[in-house]
Amino acid sequence: MSEIQVPLAAPQAPAAGRPQLALLLAASCMPVLGATLLAPVLPQVKDAFTGTAGVEVLTPLMLSAPALLVGLTAPFAGFVADRVDRRRTLLIAMICYSVVGTAPLYLPSLPAIVASRVLLGLCEAAIMTSCTTMIGDYWSGPRRARYMGLQTLTTAIAATVFLGAGGALGGAGWRTPFWLYLAAALLAVPMARILWEPARSGPRSAKLVALPWRQLAAPCLVTLFGGILFYALIVELSFVLDDAGVGSTAAIGGISAAMSLATAIGAGLFGRLSGSTAARLVPIEFGCTAVGLGIVAATHAVPVIIAGAIVTGFGTGLMLPTLLVWAVNRLTFEQRGRGTGLWTGTLFLGQFASALVVAGLQAGTGGLATGIGALAAITVLVTVLLVPALRGASRPLHLTHD
Repeated sequence: MSEIQVPLAAPQAPAAGRPQLALLLAASCMPVLGATLLAPVLPQVKDAFTGTAGVEVLTPLMLSAPALLVGLTAPFAGFVADRVDRRRTLLIAMICYSVVGTAPLYLPSLPAIVASRVLLGLCEAAIMTSCTTMIGDYWSGPRRARYMGLQTLTTAIAATVFLGAGGALGGAGWRTPFWLYLAAALLAVPMARILWEPARSGPRSAKLVALPWRQLAAPCLVTLFGGILFYALIVELSFVLDDAGVGSTAAIGGISAAMSLATAIGAGLFGRLSGSTAARLVPIEFGCTAVGLGIVAATHAVPVIIAGAIVTGFGTGLMLPTLLVWAVNRLTFEQRGRGTGLWTGTLFLGQFASALVVAGLQAGTGGLATGIGALAAITVLVTVLLVPALRGASRPLHLTHD
């Protein structure tokens, strides 16, 4: 008698748990480290390179140049994630991040430092896109929406810590904070052991599944402006406080950390609101941010500036996970890397444009405070226009394609 051949069941992918989530959340903080750690020491950097041509432009570019590169290359990083390998892309980017992140410890000139920050942006694009994509791969449904909100919450808390650390370490010299970029290389070790490449639903195809461009267009366009709002005070608050007479880097770092803590609180609320819609949440978030920017612009009194920064941080903290989940939560596995990269790119292009927009408004209105006030007024106008434009975004955010 011939034996009956029983087909073997296909091996199931391991279930992701807290260790994987913790590592992806920690890695997601690396681009935030690049964006916030140096904010308290920007006035010191400016003073250290006073004789450098274009120092007024190059100094804020230390923060905004990585954002430009993320904006330009995150879609390509998403393509690599979909076509090749999410995990490998992430690990390589983490190692390179530490190498170029610590380069300003020994670079002698401001242009060379800005160049190293450009390279840092390439690494940040791959890190942020891969982490967000893998969160979407490992989990689905309301849990995915909650963890994407938790990603924003974690990065906001990290920003609070990094701003405080930047201010404290800046007391020992403006180069000292760059040592913290070594954290990425340390994280890469457990990531190589614990993370795995998510399983595909079928064999790798020679042709990628087309992106739903109409589905992505609205959230990405709104995110472009949202990036301008999110980054405005991250770059400018230290200069606003300096103009108001706050000369201590530790004090500037502490106040900036308070704003980031408010961002974390806003992001933490998203998990409870993910059953709502973008049409309802986005105008509220933009309106809250506009109020905060208006308060910052209204006075030179430091307590009032702090209050405005906290309101702004709360609005942007709730805004980011809303925009992220709205854009990518219903993408398939084969689309998720490119969709996440596109959203990340538009966010960081907005962040890069933020310093330029505020500088243009400052030049047009005659001062930094009035420039921020003009941005608040523009945000009010955009919010009014968004109310009818978002009527079609009526699907609860936590619903997924899976």
